[in-house]
Amino acid sequence: MSGFIKQNTIISLKAIKGQKLRSSLTVLIIAFGIMALVGILTATDALKASISDQFSSMGANSFTIEQLPNTRIRRGGERIEGSRPISIKEANQFVSRFDHPSVLSVSFRANSSAIAKRKKYETNPNIQVIGSDENYIAVKGYDLETGRNFTHTEVQQGRHVCLIGSEIKKKLFPNSQATGNEIKIENVKYEVVGVLKEKGSSMGFSGDRNIFIPLKTARMYFASGYTSFDIHVMSSSPVEMEVAVQEAMGIMRIIRKDGLRNPESFRIRRSDSLSQRLIENIQVVTIVASIIGIITLFGAAIGLMNIMLVSVTERTREIGTRKALGAKSSIIMQQFLIEALVICLVGGFVGILFGVGAGNAVTVLTEAPFVIPWTWISLGISLCLFTGVVAGFYPAKKASSLDPIDALRHE
Repeated sequence: MSGFIKQNTIISLKAIKGQKLRSSLTVLIIAFGIMALVGILTATDALKASISDQFSSMGANSFTIEQLPNTRIRRGGERIEGSRPISIKEANQFVSRFDHPSVLSVSFRANSSAIAKRKKYETNPNIQVIGSDENYIAVKGYDLETGRNFTHTEVQQGRHVCLIGSEIKKKLFPNSQATGNEIKIENVKYEVVGVLKEKGSSMGFSGDRNIFIPLKTARMYFASGYTSFDIHVMSSSPVEMEVAVQEAMGIMRIIRKDGLRNPESFRIRRSDSLSQRLIENIQVVTIVASIIGIITLFGAAIGLMNIMLVSVTERTREIGTRKALGAKSSIIMQQFLIEALVICLVGGFVGILFGVGAGNAVTVLTEAPFVIPWTWISLGISLCLFTGVVAGFYPAKKASSLDPIDALRHE
């Protein structure tokens, strides 16, 4: 049996070489379909991995309690005004009452367009100043490059110290050490006690242009009666996340005096909620890409079937000769099936090669990790085999059922 398969494979390859243009066009159609499928799926897999990594670095087990947006629109078009700010008193009450195993931090955005200066050096007016406590950088997933974090004493006493992002360090201290030196923010001096490791940009926002100062210090210079404080909670583990959210919801409702029949006057924003929404949107793209690839393969299957039928017609006398010399119908059928499978597999391998390359070219632009999608490669090969069998079966069946006498008379 293996000898017949080997012989039929050789005959099939010769037949494909004999129709180079026709075979090449079919290979390209199949390759395009597989490339579209594997390429987009590779890119989406890499983007999912990138999103997960970026949001994990922001604190995968954390959530933030914050003021509701100024105006919300419910389903049905109902307009709801935002709630009152979360005061520092309410934030401190929450910290003292919340007893779930976790790390807590209180902060507020002091200034979103500050300018930092040092001697002749000056930043652009796009620096964000955040008033925070000593737990903030841990909850938000920051790491120190040099120096140290705030101490509890510095936060309680409102010392003039700060932590700066990597971009600010490069701008104000291009050739010198930042820690131990002073910078000015809105003409107020602060000693740099630590420089944060580069965090990179995510969705257009850079964590490397932030300056962190003690919460009490920030309240002294930047807070007003309208300032709303954010409460950050990092749960001990992902398993405990949901329990922590529910407990936080209950405590905050009591502190804010939200009635039983009233909605929350605050919102809880989970660190993984945005990443989940982005991944869900990417999954929609994945489904659409899969449909496009499958439709393209369906078109390629029709084209391949047409080519195989033409090939059967052109080689009718050859089929008749082989059958007259004793070739069985199963051998003839096997030959044409092998031809269809070879064309599909060549197209599939070309498509997979270009698909993985194109998919990872997109990941380079988005700074996502290089991905080899073995699942999608396996799927692509399987689809090629399926396409080859489906497209080649009818022509192969037709060839195997030809009467040798009628076939020899064919002109």
